[in-house]
Amino acid sequence: MSFPLLTATAVLPAIGAIATAAVPAARRTAAKWLALLVSIATLALAIVVLVRFDPDGARYQLTESHAWIADFGVRYELGVDGIGVALLALTALLIPFIILAGWHDADPLETGSRRWRPTQGFFALILAVEAMVIISFEATDVFLFYIFFEAMLIPMYFLIGGFGDRAHAGTDENAAAQRSYAAVKFLLYNLVGGLIMLAAVIGLYVVAGNFSLQEIAEARANGSLHMATNTERWLFLGFFFAFAVKAPLWPLHTWLPNAMGEATAPVAVLITAVVDKVGTFAMLRFCLQLFPEASKWATPAILVLAVISIIYGALLAVGQRDIKRLVAYASISHFGFIIMGIFAMTSQGQSGATLYMVNHGISTAALMLVAGFLISRRGSRLIADYGGVQKVAPVLAGTFLIGGLATLSLPGLAPFVSEFLVLVGTFARYPVIGIIATFGIVLAALYTLVLYQRTMTGPVKPEVSAMPDLRMRELVVVAPLVVLLIFLGVYPKPVTDIVNPAVKSTMSDVHKKDPKPEVEAAK
Repeated sequence: MSFPLLTATAVLPAIGAIATAAVPAARRTAAKWLALLVSIATLALAIVVLVRFDPDGARYQLTESHAWIADFGVRYELGVDGIGVALLALTALLIPFIILAGWHDADPLETGSRRWRPTQGFFALILAVEAMVIISFEATDVFLFYIFFEAMLIPMYFLIGGFGDRAHAGTDENAAAQRSYAAVKFLLYNLVGGLIMLAAVIGLYVVAGNFSLQEIAEARANGSLHMATNTERWLFLGFFFAFAVKAPLWPLHTWLPNAMGEATAPVAVLITAVVDKVGTFAMLRFCLQLFPEASKWATPAILVLAVISIIYGALLAVGQRDIKRLVAYASISHFGFIIMGIFAMTSQGQSGATLYMVNHGISTAALMLVAGFLISRRGSRLIADYGGVQKVAPVLAGTFLIGGLATLSLPGLAPFVSEFLVLVGTFARYPVIGIIATFGIVLAALYTLVLYQRTMTGPVKPEVSAMPDLRMRELVVVAPLVVLLIFLGVYPKPVTDIVNPAVKSTMSDVHKKDPKPEVEAAK
């Protein structure tokens, strides 16, 4: 029996979460180091998975399968394709940086305060989320996936509601109520989506007789499993609704600005760069693979919603006065590009969407974490409270600029390649949709450059005149992300080589081929 590598990548952070929570209250620093070491060890395991994965091999690799609830056809089945392994690696990569960036976010508040932030709990919850997200990327049993798709909401609820942005701590009487509202809204939206998905999961079992993704997909491909048209469409909608809430897709997005605005910057990164990727990943793995005909049926409507997300998110980002909410609305716009690429039903669009998931995770982490360092120094999230920061903290301003330029998909930085592929893939089949979506790029340049101009340039405001530059711990967080943005911007081949075979398989699932370019014959 081979070593269960995929299980280990999920179990290690789960055990680490329990161990971190069990550290005595007086040993806060030990709890932090334990969480960091566990996250680094998980990253090492993820690298082993990445190295052992063969892009030209079987579709699902490093598979594990064990009986679990035999009477209901539920199995413990794991396996990764190119898309899953790329997102698994992204998750394992970002968690150590999230922990380092939040090193002091759960420390006790000022001396004499009766409020206490349980440091151990904060880092334990982060590791718990990591474990659940990783197994979601690995699960090939639909019921197993559903369990962790829903379970990750609980630690996220406590991270949002229990560890809010300290920029308002002690100054805003409504801060606790705002955090509670954001956490409850996050939980309710996602629970409703999950309950609808549960009904669809049960319906799938009634139709297919089991929960195995591979068995159901193979049965559908060889014709031994037939679904009535209306049945397939209703099941697709049940799955897609839950994934669209988590993604988040307009008009199911409204929980995200509240959650990101009230959470600490590292938790905001955990939400949008890690947890939300489960939604778009599941669209590729489950919606397209299990319900190919319904996916094609719903494509026009989904593309319209995706374009609305792109333009709507960007427009609201332009008008934001709060730095973190601006990044949240920018993310809504970016997720619109990802979903548009998935349902463009072209290899360029789906490759670009998968690459976009990876690149968006890195670029959003870089921008939001630097924004968090900035906010912690000034104690305010309002853009108007800043000015001239580049003159007193040039390294902070420089890294903030790189993160912002990556957000607007500047050529030479990682998101450009993925956004270009998404637009090319969409235009090849839906030119009008592709043309409208390009306006999102113009708006991204507007909100990013205006944000930088108002916070970093101009006269130095008295409140920021003594602002320190990035410290060593903060540089350790930001520098690798900046390097990755540049590296993947000029050489994305390592990621595309992994995801392209999986995209080819997905295109085969929905029986789609890339449209031939219409080129006039040379005279």
